[in-house]
Amino acid sequence: MADGHLFNSISLGGRGGTNAGQLRIHSGGILWKKSGGGKAVEVDKADVVGLTWMKVPRSNQLGVRIKDGLYYKFTGFRDQDVATVTSFLQSSCGITPEEKQLSVSGKNWGEVDLNGNMLTFLVGSKQAFEVSLADVSQTQLQGKNDVILEFHVDDTTGANEKDSLMEISFHIPNSNTQFVGDENRPSAQVFRDKIMSMADVGAGGEESVVTFEGIAILTPRGRYNVELHLSFLRLQGQANDFKIQYSSVVRLFLLPKSNQPHTFVVVTLDPPIRKGQTLYPHIVLQFETDYVVESTLSMNEDLLNSKYKDKLEPSYKGLIHEVFILIMRGLSGAKVTRPGKFRSCQDGYAVKSSLKAEDGVLYPLEKGFFFLPKPPTLILHEEIDYVEFERHAAGGANMHYFDLLIRLKTEQEHLFRNIQRNEYHNLFDFISGKGLKIMNLGDIRTTDGVTAVLQNDDDDDAVDPHLERIKNAAGGDESDEEDEDFVADGDDGGSPTDDSGNEESDASESGGEKEKPAKKESKKELAASKASSSRGKSKDGDEDGLKKRKQKKKKDPNAPKRAMSSFMFFSQSERENIKKTNPGIAFTDVGRVLGEKWKKLSAEEKEPFEAKARADKMRYKDEISGYKNPQPMTIDSGNESDSA
Repeated sequence: MADGHLFNSISLGGRGGTNAGQLRIHSGGILWKKSGGGKAVEVDKADVVGLTWMKVPRSNQLGVRIKDGLYYKFTGFRDQDVATVTSFLQSSCGITPEEKQLSVSGKNWGEVDLNGNMLTFLVGSKQAFEVSLADVSQTQLQGKNDVILEFHVDDTTGANEKDSLMEISFHIPNSNTQFVGDENRPSAQVFRDKIMSMADVGAGGEESVVTFEGIAILTPRGRYNVELHLSFLRLQGQANDFKIQYSSVVRLFLLPKSNQPHTFVVVTLDPPIRKGQTLYPHIVLQFETDYVVESTLSMNEDLLNSKYKDKLEPSYKGLIHEVFILIMRGLSGAKVTRPGKFRSCQDGYAVKSSLKAEDGVLYPLEKGFFFLPKPPTLILHEEIDYVEFERHAAGGANMHYFDLLIRLKTEQEHLFRNIQRNEYHNLFDFISGKGLKIMNLGDIRTTDGVTAVLQNDDDDDAVDPHLERIKNAAGGDESDEEDEDFVADGDDGGSPTDDSGNEESDASESGGEKEKPAKKESKKELAASKASSSRGKSKDGDEDGLKKRKQKKKKDPNAPKRAMSSFMFFSQSERENIKKTNPGIAFTDVGRVLGEKWKKLSAEEKEPFEAKARADKMRYKDEISGYKNPQPMTIDSGNESDSA
């Protein structure tokens, strides 16, 4: 790397457990990202007040202390990395890390070092353990010589760790020379007062900095009093009570609802809070948009003017969601994401949709997508492999809607259903502008291809584009399964397959007879032909023939997309040119012209399209070989469930 060093498998430790990730040390500071997405830690070199190296079991630990009192521990460095990083930090950042040693003697008698907001217990000048005083919620003097430190409950620790430090006791004899006392004020009292001045008990013990009462929270569902303390967020409800350390807050989202009197505020956590066996990585709060509040912070003036200078004001007045965001950001230091440039047809920031049979809204943001209210689903652009516009599963009368499939690089898929057709152009332009791969169109970045499927569907006499595509591809074989897919005039289909998932014929790949367009038939003639064929079979003795013909095979959503023929690739690239050169041409005649034009092409002119077909065929064979459930189910009705 030209500017800095990149290290994999570096863990970030804390009360919420240990998370593995990737660490980059560069001339501007330090950046750590959790593996698989989620929490990120970014430290500017101007904010660093101290760096330390410590040899820990099987690796080395880099400690980073910053101005606001936070202390990060990065573990997983090899011995040879220590010298490399130290040299780079000295030359590029002007910082020389100190070396600390870990005590492994097992003794529990030593000295206490209070530095910033960290308490370090030393045994023979070596570190036995250290704790952050920002995690201390209360201190108690027990007897004359014992001081008990109680730590904040953190409901996010249960996501990764079964155990969490809740209390620790120190014995300070009167002979102690570090905290010198007298008859009226013993050494233990001196130690406790010192802790009180540095720990998160400056706002009056359990007293919150500010409280928002009776807030509707959609996940975890209920009405809660939302208390913002110096180092943690508390949700206090009738049945549940959650305490969440600000160190677990990854980001805040402020997302208005179009034409609704509410605004979403989402607090994204890593690690998430746990309720029973359910994890909640997103706290979705719903505020009344026009409700105005006036709040005065319950905070020591010296603390406000020192640690929170330029971050918080003594009092706030404004819309409740704006006041909440300002105070939450000042206390936690989390960044805030608001809607970007996307606008829906309803002049809002999101499009109505459904996910896993739950209705909600999908927010296209500058760096991701967010579906709310439940299940709250955040998808970052960097996690996306491709997106695919699909025809609505119900088809036919429901062509006023379409579906959007987002496939992640982890092969996980999210299908957003029931998006209104008039939202297509805005969504397409936004997604295309972000450089995301649109699977339907391949390398063609135009809205016209997919739009063709969405046009003219209000006309009862309009020709089904799927039927036309199949007929134009030559072969004339129609499959009821083909009508389930949303394609751009043949972008997504391919040669028919039998029930076992194997291809019936490869003739379409060689430009043979199967690539010639079939004679055009109207929908009524085609339907009559099908009915006649079914009746003939019944007269021959098969009394259940008609009933069996009406059975429709349900498409397995996990089945691979079929390969496209060379003629389909040709049709995809030429269809719009034909419409432009033949204004007013009937939709049914487009296929005929395409077929004639294809027949006149030389073998050299067909080669680029045949190359694409061969590549797509290989893709299909690779995917079908790993397909676990190739047998489609049969049902009496052609309607599919909308559940994802």
